[in-house]
Amino acid sequence: MSDFGAFIDLYRKAGRIAVLTGAGVSTLSGIPDFRSSDGLYSKEFGHMNVEAILDIDFFTSHPDVFYDWAREYWFQMERYKPNIIHETLALMEKKGKLSEGIFTQNIDGLHQKAGSKKVYELHGSLREGYCMKCRRHYSYSYLADAVNSHAVPVCQSCGGLVKPDIVFYGEALNSTTLMRGENAFSYADLAIVLGSSLVVNPAASLPFISARAGKDIVIVNRDRTYIDDYAALKFDDLEEFFKAFRDEIDSQSH
Repeated sequence: MSDFGAFIDLYRKAGRIAVLTGAGVSTLSGIPDFRSSDGLYSKEFGHMNVEAILDIDFFTSHPDVFYDWAREYWFQMERYKPNIIHETLALMEKKGKLSEGIFTQNIDGLHQKAGSKKVYELHGSLREGYCMKCRRHYSYSYLADAVNSHAVPVCQSCGGLVKPDIVFYGEALNSTTLMRGENAFSYADLAIVLGSSLVVNPAASLPFISARAGKDIVIVNRDRTYIDDYAALKFDDLEEFFKAFRDEIDSQSH
């Protein structure tokens, strides 16, 4: 990684850093991504396109199909542990080098498991759910117990359908979280994009706000992104990058 020293220079001089993380960050923990050649979208489920299963109208009319599909992938979260990326970002925050926080497209909660506090979940989270009728909230364990028993989670109060608190296709992102992201990437001296191909908007537009503001952007992602040409630096291998980055942070502690 011939440019790694240049990244460390940017990192050291940056007063404000914002990070955007995507599915590639969690693949090191064993959670499949969506768009790679063997990702979730590459496999049909009962002759159905997975993207169709993740549509909000489909969920409300066929929650049993969604939960049957999601059982294997999303309701076994206790199996997964934070990896070196999650741990290093938590360490960055502890050292005061992540002032703007982590904006994540992931729904797995691994940033929080690693100890990060300033995490903004752009696409929601599996950590809880809510009744679509009366809005009563439920824990991940309540949903997982039902789903892993091959049942659709329903509300104990009103019998309504319980939905995981994630953003389905056809739903809007939380406007407060999105506005916070727009501000963070506008003000950050350094924007770091990790494990995202930047194809799902509006989350994918956040680093472009940094580009428009003339700020430094560093991308670590296996595939090309639309913003590569605006980036100060681009790296392809997340694991290699973070092993070197963790060594650098650890060396500063001694």
